Amino acid sequence: MKTRVLTGITTSGTPHLGNYVGAIRPSVAASRNHDVDAFYFLADYHALIKCDDPARVMRSRLEIAATWLACGLDPERVTFYRQSDIPEIPELTWMLTCVAPKGLMNRAHAYKAAVDANSSSGEDADAGINLGLYSYPVLMAADILIFNAHRVPVGRDQVQHIEMTRDIGQRFNHIYGKAWRAASGRDGDPFVLPEVMLEERVATLPGLDGRKMSKSYNNTVPLFEGGSKAMREAIAKIVTDSREPGEPKDPDSSSLYAIYRAFASESDAAAYREALQTGLGWGEAKQQLAALIESELGDAREKYARLMAHPGEIEEILRAGAVKARAIATPSVRQLRETVGLGSLADSRSNRPHPNPPPLAGEGDERAARAGGGQSTSKSAKRARIVSFRDAQGFRFRLLAVDGQELLLSNTFTDPKRSGEITRALLATDAAPVTEAVGGTRYALLLDGERIATSPEYADALERDAAITTLMSALESLRS
Repeated sequence: MKTRVLTGITTSGTPHLGNYVGAIRPSVAASRNHDVDAFYFLADYHALIKCDDPARVMRSRLEIAATWLACGLDPERVTFYRQSDIPEIPELTWMLTCVAPKGLMNRAHAYKAAVDANSSSGEDADAGINLGLYSYPVLMAADILIFNAHRVPVGRDQVQHIEMTRDIGQRFNHIYGKAWRAASGRDGDPFVLPEVMLEERVATLPGLDGRKMSKSYNNTVPLFEGGSKAMREAIAKIVTDSREPGEPKDPDSSSLYAIYRAFASESDAAAYREALQTGLGWGEAKQQLAALIESELGDAREKYARLMAHPGEIEEILRAGAVKARAIATPSVRQLRETVGLGSLADSRSNRPHPNPPPLAGEGDERAARAGGGQSTSKSAKRARIVSFRDAQGFRFRLLAVDGQELLLSNTFTDPKRSGEITRALLATDAAPVTEAVGGTRYALLLDGERIATSPEYADALERDAAITTLMSALESLRS
């Protein structure tokens, strides 16, 4: 079984070295592990909590997406998406809000810090504090729990939020676990309780002023924006003491050494430490730090510049990622609706879920209707199905939606046993099929890297994407 790893970055500013060292670099490295199922997202709902500048949020989404891709994130291997493209996340947020204890929210570090700041300045305790800031941990819990992530890479300042996610998830499991097991027919609990993934040595970098590097403190070293020049100019501003060249320095109290250690090998970090202790000048120390960072990030900076010049390429990648993410989120939230009592009234006399509940809000819009042939939901009692047949070329199968519209037509197989093997593998509970675009209006289904089937032609990319969501929901229902 693969370990599911999930993380995101709030889209309220320009990515900096702290983001890279604390989240991006370890997450990209983890995504290359064949035992990892990686989910990475742009936390743009979170951005609205502290940023009311639409242009800044929009620009930040582009910059952060380009940064992830430039740093080596492979969208073919991971699920890379925008938080705001997954409507099931805010829906789950409300379900979790209804079980989250208020006392737990009162103890959140960000809220307490804001209250303390107000009290120190003589203001009302809650002056200027919005409900977004107060309930931020619940939204974060929904981000994680909706995909049942096993591990979450975070900086040390975010560890509390993972602990709160576990508390909220555990409370939901306790309240609704029995109902979920009855509705789903499965053992276990609705939610996996995630573990923190923290690299102690470099989880948090100091900024220009010695405090934690943060957009909030305006003390960051830019990662790519502004080029090498901006990075070097920021490093030159890092605060140091007044010791002259030739005088011994204390590496443990130096932000330069802390940042250098995050990029260097152990032997190089030890040599830098010794050089400071034996009198290396601060100016030379800053130049060495800039050269080290440039050696790691120079190539990625060039890729970042190319991506920023082609935002349409990034948009296509994020749309494809949203389709993959919703293939999991949509059936999951449908099941949770049944669990909390918001399922189909047609099945209200039973604890078992309706075999094909009506679509969630947002699923039955005009695009989805066109993708499914424009049929009404009156046929929702039917099930998606796979139909095997033989034609002049050989043996094939079709996957048909609830309304009978074709979602997939398989390749041709000379042996009927091979066709049967493919369909059984596709419906296995651990199957991990993925889709890929074919031109602008079709998609193909891949299983273990092999293209096994292709969709019909759709009117445009929006209809195609809606059909992919329908496809993944159909496959999920057939596996249950």
